Amino acid sequence: MGDFLQHVGMTAMCPHSSAVNVSSTNMRVKVMGQPVACLGDIFMVAGCPNSLPTVPPTPQPCLTVQWTTSALRVKIMGRPALLKSSIGLCMGSVPPAPPSIQMTQTRVKGV
Repeated sequence: MGDFLQHVGMTAMCPHSSAVNVSSTNMRVKVMGQPVACLGDIFMVAGCPNSLPTVPPTPQPCLTVQWTTSALRVKIMGRPALLKSSIGLCMGSVPPAPPSIQMTQTRVKGV
């Protein structure tokens, strides 16, 4: 079954409660007035406080999100669109952990 498409204005968090910001190269397909997120877009994590429990603590913040799954049938400019149910990993932290998507648009679904 399909799920809602991710877009630039979605709210997502790394496992350590820092915001994930989306920068999309897609300027053609929009939902709710904002570009749809695609596989290969840049997902940056802002201000992750994660650190390793050493003495002194070693900073190990989440830096980016790398998506491993995407829509199978929806492509935008030749690239697969990302769904709310897409699986990704926050890279930079040890071990990499999945982000959580808090809110996205609720009008357009993809498969």
